[in-house]
Order: sequence, then C-alpha cells, then structure tokens
Amino acid sequence: MKDTIIKRDGTREAYNEAKILNAVLRAAYDTTGVNNGPDLAIEVTNNVRNEMEQNPDKEYNVEEIQDLVEKYLMLSGKTDIAKQYILYRDKRTKAREKGWDLDEVGKKSYEEKYRHAGENFDEFIDRISNGNKKIAKLLREKKFVFGGRILSNRGLQNDGYKITYSNCYVLKGPEDNLESIFDVNRDMAITFSRGGGVGFDLSRLRPKDEPVHNNARTTSGPCSFMDIYNKTTQTIGQKGRRGALMLAMRVSHPDIQEFIDLKRQLGEIECANLSVMIDDKFMEAVIGGKSYLCKFKYDDGREVLKMVNANELFTRMCENSCDYAEPGLLFWDTVDRGGLLAKDPEFSYECVNPCAEEVLPAGGSCLLGHMNLSEFVVHPFTEGAYFDYDKYEEAVKQAVIALNEVLDEGETFHPLDYQIEAVRKYRQIGLGYLGIADMLIKLGIKYGSIESLQICDRIGFKTADMAIRTSAEIAKDKGTYETYNKEYVFASPFFKSNTTALTREMVRKYGLRNSQLLTCAPTGTVSLLYRTSGGIEPIFALKTERKTLSLNNGEEVKYEVNAKIVQDFMDIYGEMDIEDLPDYFVTAADIDYKDRVRFQAIWQKHIDASISSTVNLPHETSIEDIKQLFIFAWESGLKGITVYRAGCAREGILVNKDGEKDESNICPECGAELQHVEGCVTCMNCGYSKCS
Repeated sequence: MKDTIIKRDGTREAYNEAKILNAVLRAAYDTTGVNNGPDLAIEVTNNVRNEMEQNPDKEYNVEEIQDLVEKYLMLSGKTDIAKQYILYRDKRTKAREKGWDLDEVGKKSYEEKYRHAGENFDEFIDRISNGNKKIAKLLREKKFVFGGRILSNRGLQNDGYKITYSNCYVLKGPEDNLESIFDVNRDMAITFSRGGGVGFDLSRLRPKDEPVHNNARTTSGPCSFMDIYNKTTQTIGQKGRRGALMLAMRVSHPDIQEFIDLKRQLGEIECANLSVMIDDKFMEAVIGGKSYLCKFKYDDGREVLKMVNANELFTRMCENSCDYAEPGLLFWDTVDRGGLLAKDPEFSYECVNPCAEEVLPAGGSCLLGHMNLSEFVVHPFTEGAYFDYDKYEEAVKQAVIALNEVLDEGETFHPLDYQIEAVRKYRQIGLGYLGIADMLIKLGIKYGSIESLQICDRIGFKTADMAIRTSAEIAKDKGTYETYNKEYVFASPFFKSNTTALTREMVRKYGLRNSQLLTCAPTGTVSLLYRTSGGIEPIFALKTERKTLSLNNGEEVKYEVNAKIVQDFMDIYGEMDIEDLPDYFVTAADIDYKDRVRFQAIWQKHIDASISSTVNLPHETSIEDIKQLFIFAWESGLKGITVYRAGCAREGILVNKDGEKDESNICPECGAELQHVEGCVTCMNCGYSKCS
C-alpha cells in the first residue's frame, strides 16, 4: 500500500484516514441528525485500507478513494448514509466546476473589478494563484481570498500594465516647506495611478499664522493644503474605485481644533478620511479634567505652545464624530506598543492607510489577504456544529506562504523607490478575516456574548501563532527581513503573548521573514464575492434592499432579499419571519457598544497591525455616550476607533436649502444609499466600495 495519494491537481499528499472518517461521520450526521456513525466510519475506513493493501503497487487518486468509500457504504446496508455521501461529493464536484455561487451584486463586482480580459473562472483562479495549487484550492473553497488589488492586478504586468499588488501605502508626511508639500502631492498621484491608496501625517507642517520667509509673510497652516490633496484624490481614477486617502494629525499640533472641524463643512475634503493621532497623556488629561499642552517644535529648537482644555477638545471630537462620523481616533501610544517591532529603537510608525487597519512606516504598504472563518464550521446550524481548528491552521500557513510569494513577485511594482526600500526592510503583510459573524451564527453563538469572545480569542491566538511560525519557516530558506533583530522581537509583548514554545523555538533558530503579519481590513467587495459577513463586523442587516429596473417600463423597482446566512438557515429549517429567527441572529443595531468594543479588543490582542471597523450607533446616541465609548475603547486596548450614528449629517438626512437630499452618502454607481461598515463605505445594491 502506498503511503501517498494523487490529488486532483496531480500533486501527492500523505494518505490520511481521518478524512474518510470525517466524511462518513458528516454523512451520518446529516442523515440522522445525531452523530451515530463512529462505528460505520471505522468500518468503512478499515475496508478501504484493506483493499488498498491488497493492491500494494497501485497509486490511488482522490476520486478512486472516494469511489471505495461509496462502495463500502453501499455494502454496509446504510443506503441513506451512502446517498448523503454521494450528494455531498456531487455538490463539491459541481462547486469546483462552476466556481463561486455569485448573486447579481457579487457577479457585478467580479465582472467589473476583478475579472480580466474575458478570462473564465479557472483562468481567473490560475492568474491570482500563480501556480500555487494549495492556495488555488482555498480560493475555490472560499476559505481564503486575496485583497482586492491582488485579485484585480496580479499578472497584469505581463500585459504591459503599471500596477501594484498593495491596496494602500503610507507616505512620509510633508516636511515644513513648500517643495515637500507638493512633492507629497506628486507621490500621492503616482501611487493612485498604480491602484494604491495613501495615508500620511500633516503634523510636521507649522501652525497657521506662523511666519514664513516668502511673499506670504505668514503660513496658512497645514489644513489649508488639504484641499489640494483632496482634489488630487478626486482626479486620479482607479479601476473600480476612487482614490482612497487618509489625512492624520497629532493631537499635540496647535492646529488640531481646525483639523477636527473640517468635516463640518459637508462636501469639503470629501475624498479623504480624517484621523487624530492621540497619545496617552491627552486621554489621561481628558479623564482627569486637566489641561493639555499642544506643541510644535522647529528644527532650530524654537517652539509654538498652546494650552488647551483636554476635555473641551475631546468633546468637540465626539460632537463631530456624532454628527459627521469623523474624525476617527488613533490611540498612537497603543499603536507603538502593539507590534513585533515595539521594542526596536530604530523603528517608528509614520501613519495609517486610508481605512486605518495598517499602521506602517514611511513607504510601507499593505498586502492583504483574508481568512473566511465561516467556511471552517463543520455541521453548521446544528447542535453538533464545531470549528475545524486543524484545517484552519493549515490554511493560515498556506495563506502566509502565498502572501509572501505575492510580496516577492511584486517587489519592484511599487510606484516609488522609497516604497520598494521600505518593503525590503520590513516585508509587512496583512492577513485578516471575513465571515466572523456568519461563523458565529453557524455555531449558534450570539455575537458579543462571553462564548463568542472565548472562541474568537482562541482563533485569534492560533492565527497569530501559526502566522509567526510560518514566517520563521520561510525565513529558514529565504532569510529574514533586512532589519530583523532577534532581541527586539523576543522582547515584544505581542510576540510573548501570541506564540507557543514551538513557535518561539522556530523563531529563535531561523528569525522572521516578516516584521508585520496580521490586520483586519475592510472586505466590502470580496465579502460580496463570497456572500459572507465582512471583517469582524456583526451582520449589518438580516434583509437588504435592492434596486433594479422593471422589464416592462424601465421604472425603478425596489425589493428585499435575505442575507445569505439567513437564507442558508431557512433552506434547512423552512421559511420564516425574520422575527422568528433564533436570538443569535443579531445585527449591528442590536449590539451594545461596550460588547462591540470588547469584541474588537479580543481580536486586537492577536493582531500586530490594527483593525478597520465601524461601531454603528442608533440615532439617539448622545455625545456623552460617544465620549464614554471612546474612553472605553482606549482603556480596552484598541488601536483605533470609528463610529457611525444613524441619521447623522453624513447619511444625507439633512436637506439643502432647496429641500433636496444631500448626495454625499449616495453610491456614485447606482444611486443607492451607502452603508458605513468596517471603517469604510459599501453599496449593498451594486457592490461599490470606496476601499476595496
């Protein structure tokens, strides 16, 4: 008997009897509703092994093994279980042949954003996997998906396209001179033209009304230049989305009040997200009711000082977040403490990308991939449902390998030389998640409950541990990232709390290939492809309103569709009213903000970058509520937080002087309302996303 079998892609893998046992158990469970199949599973497995031993020279392939399982199930007399196994096998075969089960929204996104030059599904998978058979399998099974720029751009350089595989970059913020201000604008435009979003810090620019040695006499301040950056973002088009821009400022800058008020002017700076980089001293001053010193220091040592009432400034941030959903808050000292490089004195984070999930050095980029946790649930919607940790950990390993392959392949594709240099020095990748809310529903666990925190804590740790271990395995063959220092990595609190003894030993021997591994980015469009919940977010709605045109007269027709997870449940248990679903079917509107923050904090423990996420709040949420939410987020160890209150000015509830609805929150492609989820905006009607 051979100890290997031939897979469908022609490669070999070790013969694993556990796969037969699990397949028979699954069929038995799905047939009877109770897991009474262990004896049968053992019997069939033994019979398959005996027949293989009788043919020691034969090399069996996967299909032949499955044929044997069918044979011995039929011979056992358990024809109902045999039928269930055959149906499951047929379903998997059709899925491999047909590709992803796309609805009209997902199909539109696939056709317009990711499919290239009329390629069929197999050609699409071949292009984005670039010969990696294991990752191609995970893609087909919807267990992993690359970030949007990889899906749309990988392989296009062969057709002469100038592209990047990275979704976003952090640029070095402008220095305090006019040349640098416009150099950043140029670098931003070049990066946009290759498909990357941009984030940078404005804090190096001197405050408003400070003297300058030119015809202006005094400076107009950093905020005055934001319109230039906004217009460039608006001007440079990208396939399937507008340019994405994050503008940030440290809370210690004397012009911070002007910065946080910019979004109060609806329609101004509409192409940029705004975030405030907040230090612990400021938050301590807020809680303690103390003053806070804003300070700008010139290169020659001169300082501009401005004392502010910390609570009043913080309250203003909360008012603007309440009414305009911005600025977002970045807890920068928490950022500095939170990664593998936290103890490296030579390293510093510059800023965040547009959706704030990637904290990066100047020139750093985010190369994204997402694990679909929903697809690792076995026996979903039943009392016997469980998460398959073994298969999941192996998939995480393959995802880290694949992202490193993409990183190597696209090393010279970055738009700017210093971006290429940063990638070589640090080799950041961003493996994240989607389908978490769907996973919990399949397990019968309520989002935000103690049980949900426990399972997410376990998954998060296993993800981090396996990602770090795999990075060490790659380093064994290909070497570490250029600036790797074992002493600093081992001193990192993140490394200490997210690794097993086995992983630590691997890193001790071989080092690390990547200085940053994990994030949680917006998955707006790719979650539509996989028809699953986005990121770590709860389900936004159990029903979604769609719009289409009547076939008869071209009039707009609105209709509602169940969320995919809802429909999957009803396909098993029968059609029912939304109100009759089990209590673990919850939406963003049902979850208390403290439970929402606790949930995000659990994931942040195991993510060395950050998380793009939006806490959706009801219209009646007060400014005081938002203050307490932000303080709780800081105390809970979040690196950043964004809120969106239903019915705020950003939602278009306000009307203009002519009584017409504000269009700032309308999808530019189909005219439906945009939904604010995952720290970004997504159209549930057509699949448009600002970020992915």
